[in-house]
Amino acid sequence: MSELLKLLENDARLSPKALALMLEKEEGDIKKMIENYEKEGVILGYHTEIDWDKTNREYVCAMIEIKITPQRDRGYDHVAQKIYNYPEVESLYLMSGGFDLAVFIKGKTMREVALFVAERLATIEDVISTSTHFVLRKYKDNNIIYGSMPTDERENCI
Repeated sequence: MSELLKLLENDARLSPKALALMLEKEEGDIKKMIENYEKEGVILGYHTEIDWDKTNREYVCAMIEIKITPQRDRGYDHVAQKIYNYPEVESLYLMSGGFDLAVFIKGKTMREVALFVAERLATIEDVISTSTHFVLRKYKDNNIIYGSMPTDERENCI
């Protein structure tokens, strides 16, 4: 079970046929396992990682720390639900430490991100404060190394 999930997590493009060979199982069994994982919500989706810095698409990425007052009988969930329903929000995490929620968004400009924080996040009832951090450069994300450093030089850094 977990071997199949690990393989898919590392490369969602692997075909059921290739997975069956790797796991020494029947292709039909692999297809059924994947289908069941999708129905049970274990597999939530598939995506492609793109290095947008190598394209002409302009955007900024930001992490916003949010402090909130948890609601009675709901904790942080009610505010989190309001936030994750915004299409701009790519990721949302409940955190330990100095703030409660970490929100990751992308926008076309810093101004667009700032307006999202000021007009949408900061106005939510129970939000005490926000702190926005802009990503200046992405080195590694989702286990993928970004940038123009050649592979052999990356290995020498380890």
